[in-house]
Amino acid sequence: MGSTADKVSGKANELTGKAKQAVGDATGSQKLQAKGAAQEAKGDMQQAKGNAKDAVNKAVGK
Repeated sequence: MGSTADKVSGKANELTGKAKQAVGDATGSQKLQAKGAAQEAKGDMQQAKGNAKDAVNKAVGK
């Protein structure tokens, strides 16, 4: 997966995770809040991976 794809997938996971947390807050579902937090964290990691790939490619001169 390329850096752009990682960043797009990461952003999607981050936004979905935030939405799940909001629904969990509204409904009092701790399980949904936790799933949302985990998905948001996954999204953050995917975006970081994409940024790292960009940095490597820039350093290598691609």
